[in-house]
Formats: sequence, structure tokens, C-alpha cells
Amino acid sequence: MEFSTYNYSISFYVQTTLIVLATLTLKLSVSLWGHSGQGKPPMFGDFEAQRHWMEITVNLPAEDWYKDTKDNDLQYWGLDYPPLTAYHMMINGKIARYINPDFVKLGSKGMEDPPVKIFMRMTVLAMDLLLFLPTAIAFFMYSQSKKIKEKDILIQITMLVGYPGLILIDNGHFQYNNVSLSLFILATLAFTKKEDILGSLLFCLALNYKQMELYHALPFFAYLFGALIQQKISQGITKFISLSSVVALTFLALWLPFISSADSILSVIHRLFPVKRGLYEDKVANVWCAASIIIKFKEIFSQSDMAIICLVTTTICLLPSFLHLIQNPTIQHLHYALINAALVFFLFSFHVHEKTILLAVIPAILVLKSDPLIVVWFMLISVFSMLPLLIKDGLLLPTVATVGLFWIISTHYVKPTKNVSSQMKLAFELSLLAASCISLATIIIPPPARYPDLFSLMIAIFSCLHFSLFALFFHLKQFDIDIYDFNDSRKLSKAKTDEVSYSLRHRNTANDVRNRQRNQRH
Repeated sequence: MEFSTYNYSISFYVQTTLIVLATLTLKLSVSLWGHSGQGKPPMFGDFEAQRHWMEITVNLPAEDWYKDTKDNDLQYWGLDYPPLTAYHMMINGKIARYINPDFVKLGSKGMEDPPVKIFMRMTVLAMDLLLFLPTAIAFFMYSQSKKIKEKDILIQITMLVGYPGLILIDNGHFQYNNVSLSLFILATLAFTKKEDILGSLLFCLALNYKQMELYHALPFFAYLFGALIQQKISQGITKFISLSSVVALTFLALWLPFISSADSILSVIHRLFPVKRGLYEDKVANVWCAASIIIKFKEIFSQSDMAIICLVTTTICLLPSFLHLIQNPTIQHLHYALINAALVFFLFSFHVHEKTILLAVIPAILVLKSDPLIVVWFMLISVFSMLPLLIKDGLLLPTVATVGLFWIISTHYVKPTKNVSSQMKLAFELSLLAASCISLATIIIPPPARYPDLFSLMIAIFSCLHFSLFALFFHLKQFDIDIYDFNDSRKLSKAKTDEVSYSLRHRNTANDVRNRQRNQRH
């Protein structure tokens, strides 16, 4: 990738450094609060799951990581992420064992001592500093026109690194989404710079870190396939062989310890795609959960039947975006297709977590400059949709603080409602007002004993409605279909009036000059 042609001022680099320091301070502050499963035996939560994976990967041979053995009880947070996550946990585990062997002692459970918490929190911050923050900066510095203002780049960087949803989940709830999402963003940057081989490699790494990156697999495939069939046959075949080789070699290298037998491979695949887990996780803001108040899917259909229904529905909803991208393989269409695919998977696929909305929001932030109102709106509703999970983890105050700070930054710098029509501005404000009221009710009012999940279900339905409308909007954007003009018609009318007035004045002036010349001749 050619980066040398981009020149930025010293002030730009100073401000970027300040953004990084401010973001790390914010993430560290959130890390001081609760985490998933804190003080809640016997399973404890995602925090314990990640620590347990470190324990398993440093104490057992690789062929036993995904198998149920006397030292690896899969019922207690068995490893269920792809091999790259396992290798990352192994590296963390080796560092932990060097610091204090008790951190990853085989057979330990529910470790929540302060030294363990500090170490675990630092491992997430380390990936923020080493991978996510540089990736966010690089994307906005090198993916756009050289004519873009430095101020606009800084704003986009701030919006991505300061997104409350990712901070609250990774640095609060506790996960390493920053790794897979960084690899995804780098892959998108590589494709934007026409480095398809590198992009394919990076996306394979993202997919081998978290299988949820399958949400983005179809758009990348459609983009590459569409570009291939538009080339000459010889060039297309050469490119196809190169891409296939990179993908195959990457998977082979990462899966090598687990391909000794068919049984070993199947044990990993079974852990990555467990159909028996159920239709959705808690009250998630997707179509199946929202519609469950009317249709009791879990009672009508078996899990296997429901999995097939979800597969068929998701496939049908993915096809329009997928086929359009094959026919129109441009970077702009790819960016919107990534959002659309992730939203469709979230809304219709089987066994969805609240947290997987991040896979739709992050690619949406990458088009912030084109659609500021919808993207900011989407970001805010996505955090709202995770409110029950965040409250359960003891992260209410950090949620209020980070969202409040995000709101100040977005309204002051992005100004999402600037030049939009009064109708759109009203819809935006009423939506956020309703979300705020539901949030207050969730916090203050005890739910009826007969309906203990009342507020969680309200949040899920409200958010699902928004996500569905956002999906419609981003599909129309991908298809280049003229949609409702968000611009303030009064300002447009004034501009046209000014233009007409200028033309009339110019015409009258010209007439006056001609009349004076005529009079002088007479």
C-alpha cells in the first residue's frame, strides 16, 4: 500500500496522540468497574471464560483444547472460538504464568482476585494500544481522498475509538472484540487500496479469531468474485489462484494442530457452531425475539427446525445485497454491503448475542462522513440495545458517562442534525427521547412480578425496529436508490431563491446598461 504520498501536519500527529491518550484513559476508567459474571458462581461469566481459556491452552496439548477430557470440562467454559483466539489466549497464559503461576493453575475456577483482574484488564488494553487504536487511525488516514481536511479525519478517528459500545463490552463486560474488528478494518483498508491478496489474508485472520466474522465473509467474497469476472480470463484465473492459495495456506497454518484426524477437525467445528444453544441469547434485539411476543417460536419449532428456518430466512435476505455487489464490485458498495450483511445476520440468524451488533456498527462508522445522522443514530441505539446486559454487569454508571461524552463529541463536532429536514430531526430526537424514557423506567421502576422481562423485551423490540429501518436505509444506499432527502428543504429553497434573485439582479443590471447605451446613442 502506498502511504508515502500522504502528508500530514505536525499538529495532526499531536492531536492524534492526544486522542489515543484520552481513549486509553477512558478505557482504563471503564475497566475499574464490574465485569461479566462478577461474583456469580458457578460459571461467573465471560471474564472467567477468557481466563479459563488461558489456563487450558498453557496446560494442555493443542489436540485437547476443544475436546472433553478429565482436565478439560467443556461444560465449564469450553473453548468455542477459532484457533487464532486459542493462540492469543496461550500467549496471554504464558505471560500470566511468568507473572504468577496461580493465575492459570489447571483446575482453578472463578478467580477474581485484584491481581488477576489487573492482569486480565491489561491484556485488553494492550491489544487496544498495539492493534485497535493504530488500525482506526490508519484506516481514516489512508482510505480517503487526499483532499479531505485533517479536522475531518480526526473527528472520524475519535468517533470510532470513542464508540461506547465497544469500550463497554471489551473494557467493561470483558472480551477481545478489538482484535477481530481490527483485523476486519485492516482487511477493509487493504481492499480499499486495491491490495486484495493482503486483504484476504487479514480477513482470514479475523475469521479465525472469531467465527462471527462470517457476517462479513459474503460481502468480501462477492466483491472479489465480482471483480474477478470483470477481468480478462487469464488475469482472472491468475488472481483466483493467488487468492485461493492465500486463503488455503492461512487456514492450513492456523488449523495445523487440529487436522490430525477427521474426529479432531469435527470436534473444533462442533464447538464453533453449537446448534443446541438455542434461538437467541437472552432478550436480543432481533426479529425472532421481538416477534416472540406474538409467535412462540421456541414452543412451536424444535431447535433443529428453527435453525433451518433461520438459515433459509437469513439467506433470502442476504441475496439482494450479495448479488448487487457481484454485479457492482466497487469499494463504496462493499462498505455498505458489509453493514447490510452484518445487520441481516443479526436480525435473522440463529443464536444471536446482544454483543454481535458491534459487527454491524463498526463498518457503519467507516461511512460516517457520508451518512452522519444515520450512523450516529445507529451507534446510540446499539448501546441502548445492550442496556440489560450492561446493567447486569454493573456498568450502568460507565454507560451513562461514556454515552454522555459521546453525545457531546458527536453533537459538537459531527453535528448529525445539521442541514437535515425538520421531520428527520424530530424523528431523531423523539427516538432518543423514547430510548431515554425506557432506560429510566428500566432503572427506576421494578417490573411486574408477572412480567419480569418487561423492560428488557421493550428494549429489544424498540431496538429491533430501529435496526430494521437502518438495514433498509443502508440497502437503499448500496443499491444507489434515491431516498428521502434529509436536507432541510427550507434551506435548499432559500439557496434556490438566492440563486434566482442573483440571476434577476444580473439580468436587470444588464438591461440597465443596454438602456443607457441606447439613450446615449439617441
